[in-house]
Amino acid sequence: MAKVGRLTQRDIARIAGVSQATVSLVLNDAKAAAGRIPDETRERVQKAIRETGYVADPIARRMAKGLNRILGVFTYEPAFPSAQADFFTPFLFGIEETAQALGYDLLLLTGAPAHRGQRKIFDENNRLRLADGCVILGREFDRAELKRLVAGDYPFVAVGRREPVGAPVPYVGADYVSATAEMVRRARLKGHTKLAYVGPSKGAESSVDRWTGFTSALADAKLAPGGAEMVLHIPEVGGKALPMLEAIRNSGATVAVFTEMADAVIVDAAARSQNLSVPGDLSIVVLGSHLRPMQSGTRFTTFSVPREEMARRATQMLCERIEAGSKGEQVVLPCEPIEGETLGPIHPSDGLKS
Repeated sequence: MAKVGRLTQRDIARIAGVSQATVSLVLNDAKAAAGRIPDETRERVQKAIRETGYVADPIARRMAKGLNRILGVFTYEPAFPSAQADFFTPFLFGIEETAQALGYDLLLLTGAPAHRGQRKIFDENNRLRLADGCVILGREFDRAELKRLVAGDYPFVAVGRREPVGAPVPYVGADYVSATAEMVRRARLKGHTKLAYVGPSKGAESSVDRWTGFTSALADAKLAPGGAEMVLHIPEVGGKALPMLEAIRNSGATVAVFTEMADAVIVDAAARSQNLSVPGDLSIVVLGSHLRPMQSGTRFTTFSVPREEMARRATQMLCERIEAGSKGEQVVLPCEPIEGETLGPIHPSDGLKS
């Protein structure tokens, strides 16, 4: 009569006529078993496994081998909200593709809401250790949690550049500094010397990197013929379109540089509603995007953020940390410019307009 319930290693051992320890060694392909288990015995165990359809319990395998072939994925913001779906989707594609290729399953860790509903990695019901390691995503990380991770022995890799927290953080990021500087260079080649910057200069590392690229490019421009300057900085994103457009126009800026595509979209629409031409009357540049470029019907001049490749490299690095005990490193990937249609040449009459 067939056994009712879940098969165990003891059942496989009885069917194959071997000890439970032998079954465990065969299942885990332990190096210690080399030369100790005859090929005929190994085949009997494997035949019993095939015929019974036995599947090893992952927790038991973890205890025996130290790995259960599961990677955790933690996001500080919800991974699937409609407003940010395009931000996380490419990352999740890259993680899934690489995990599958390397023989790992994925476990989405949602953490626990703490004060003000912010997700936390660590809480009394922490489940990180169900996975062999974790890929961590988010626009802004909790630095206290990051410091705890760095100080611990749990393998993790961050997606996005992160400042050291007592020690270097293993991450794969995007080179926002160089990409932003290239956007400024392209604007200057079109004749623009007065630029407005719409976005924060502080906060998340990605925001700081964009600001660094922008200001460093302007500093270099001062040494070149014609120069260039920032005539307006609007640090708060998500403002109302018409006041934002009015401030940009009154500043004399001929090109507006946005850190958020959403702000560029509404200012572009506001400009057109005022019978202003983009880029004839005002050029617009976006410093990367997580929204669809054609959402407003406009192909913005911007740069692509290699989100899928960042996720692939981060997942590969995590597996190397898990399997080889490597410390991880800091990798920054280039962002490719996208020509778009919102950056045009300046005209002699451009500048302050009513």
